[in-house]
Amino acid sequence: MSDKLKGWALLRAATRNRKTAAMLVLGFASGLPFVLLIGTLNAWLGELKVSLATIGVLSWIGLAYAFKFLWSPLVDRARLPLIGQLGRRRSWLVLCQAGLAVLLCGLALTDPLTAIGSFAGLAVIAAFLSATQDVVIDAWRIEIADESATVDLLSAIYQLGNRLAALTGGALALILAARVSWPTVYIGFGVVMIGALVMTLFTPEAERNAADEASPLAGHSVPAAGQRAVALGIVAVCWAWAIYMLGSFMIAALRPPVPGVPAPSAGAFTQVWGPWIIVATVILPALVAGWTNRLPRHVEGTDLAPSALRAAANHSYRALILPLAEIVQRLRWGAILVLALILVYRIADSIWAPFAFPFYLDFLHYTNDQVAFASKVFGVIMTILGVAVGGLMLASIGRLPTLLVGGIVAAASNLLYADLALGGPWIDGFAHLFLLDHIGIEPRMIRLMLAISGENIAGGLAGTAFIAYISSITSREYSAVQYALLSSMTFLVGALGRAAVGEAIEKHGYANIFYVTAGLGMIAVVLVLIEWWRPAPLPKGEPIASTPEGAGA
Repeated sequence: MSDKLKGWALLRAATRNRKTAAMLVLGFASGLPFVLLIGTLNAWLGELKVSLATIGVLSWIGLAYAFKFLWSPLVDRARLPLIGQLGRRRSWLVLCQAGLAVLLCGLALTDPLTAIGSFAGLAVIAAFLSATQDVVIDAWRIEIADESATVDLLSAIYQLGNRLAALTGGALALILAARVSWPTVYIGFGVVMIGALVMTLFTPEAERNAADEASPLAGHSVPAAGQRAVALGIVAVCWAWAIYMLGSFMIAALRPPVPGVPAPSAGAFTQVWGPWIIVATVILPALVAGWTNRLPRHVEGTDLAPSALRAAANHSYRALILPLAEIVQRLRWGAILVLALILVYRIADSIWAPFAFPFYLDFLHYTNDQVAFASKVFGVIMTILGVAVGGLMLASIGRLPTLLVGGIVAAASNLLYADLALGGPWIDGFAHLFLLDHIGIEPRMIRLMLAISGENIAGGLAGTAFIAYISSITSREYSAVQYALLSSMTFLVGALGRAAVGEAIEKHGYANIFYVTAGLGMIAVVLVLIEWWRPAPLPKGEPIASTPEGAGA
C-alpha cells in the first residue's frame, strides 16, 4: 500500500474513532437525564413518603418525550444567538446540557416536601431540555454518518451509551443514595452533565444541506400554501389545547392543599378529559391529514429565498402533516386500527413504570442495593435475553405472531407483580419446583429477581416485536419522521393514565391495580389479532394520489 493510501486509511480510522467516541458520549448524555427524571426521581420521592397520587401527576413530565416532534422543526431550523458559532447541532447540545446540569443541581437544592410545585417546575423544564437534546442527537447521528461511521454503527454505539447511562443513573444512583443523601447524588450527576458538555465541544459538526433547508417541501406533492396553513393551524391548536389541559391540571394538583377545598382528582381528570386529549392529539390530526389527501395538490418547486416564517411552516408541515398523510393514504381505514394498536400495545408496563421504585423500596421494603442489583443489573441481562428471544421469534415465526406473543407475555407479567404484592406464593412455588430455593440466595431476593426476570424478558420480547412492527409501518421516504411520530405515540396513553394509577394504588392497593393493568394489556392482544386479519395495505412508497390543480377535491 502506498504512503498516500495509508494516510487516507489512517485519516478515515481517526475520523471514525472520533465520531464513535462522540456518539458514545452523546448516548450517555441522552440516557442519563431520562433515567434520573423518569425513574430514579420516584425512588427519591417515595423515600420521602410523597403520595403516589403526586408521583403519578409528576410522571407527566415524561410527556415531553412524546411531544418532542412538535418543536423539532424549530430546533432543526433555528440558529442560537451567541453560542451559534459553535455550530447548529453543537450549540443546541451545549444549551441543553448546560441547562440540565443547572436543573439537576436545582432539584437537589429544592425540598419536594415543602416546595413540590417548584420541584415539579424544575423537573418539567429539565424533561423539556432532555427531550430537545434527543431531537438534536437523533439528527446529528443521521447527518454525521458516512461510509466509515455508518448509521448502523452509530446507532449501536448510541444504544451502548444509553445502557451505560441507565446503569449509572439507576443502579449506581440507588447504591449512592443508600450511603449519601439524594440531593448529593443529583448534584453529582449535574457535575457529570458538565463533563458531557465539555466533551460535546469536541464533537464533529455536520454540514448543513442548504438546498433542503431552503426548500423543505421541494419535490413533494402538497396542497396550496393557504390550505397547508389551515391544516397546520388546526393541528397546532389541538396540540396546544392538550398541552394546556395537562399543564393546568398538573399545576392545580401540585399546589398546596387549601382547607375545605377537595384536591383535584387525577382519576376524574383522566376519565373526563383523557379521551378528548387522545382525540385532539391523534384522531383529529389523522383526519386533517386525510383531508389534505383529498385536496388539489402540486409538486412544490425550489424556493431559494423563502421568508423565515414560511420556511419554518414548511418544515413543520413536512414533519407533522406529510408523514401522517402518507400513512392514512396507504393504510386507509386501517390507519385507525394501526394507531390504536400503537397507542395501547405497551400500556401494560408503561402505565405503572413510575411506581416501580416506590413499590420495591417503600411497599416491599427491599434495600437500595437489592433493588439496584435486581432491577438495574440482573434486570438488564434479562431484558437482553428477551430481546434475543424476540429476534429469534421474528426470524422463525414472523412479525405478527411475535407481536401477539409479546402482547400476551407483557400483560401476563403484571400478574407476577400482583403475586409479589400478595407475598409471592405462586413465585415461591415456582422457585421450589425448580429448586431455586436451594441455591443459597434468601427467598425474598429470589422472589424479587424472578418477578423482575419475567417482566424484563417479556418487555424485551414485546419491545423488539413492537419496534419491528412500527418499522414495517413506516415508508422509506418518511422513515425517520414517521418512526419518531409513531414511537412518540406509545408514551401518550400510558403517561396519561399514570396520575390516575397513582391515585388508584393508594385506594385499592398494588395487587388490584396489577390485575387491572394485565387486563388493559389484553386490549392490545385483541387489536393484534384484528391487525393480523386486516387486508394488506397499499405498497410502501405508493405516491399520494394527486388531484390536478383546479379540479374538485
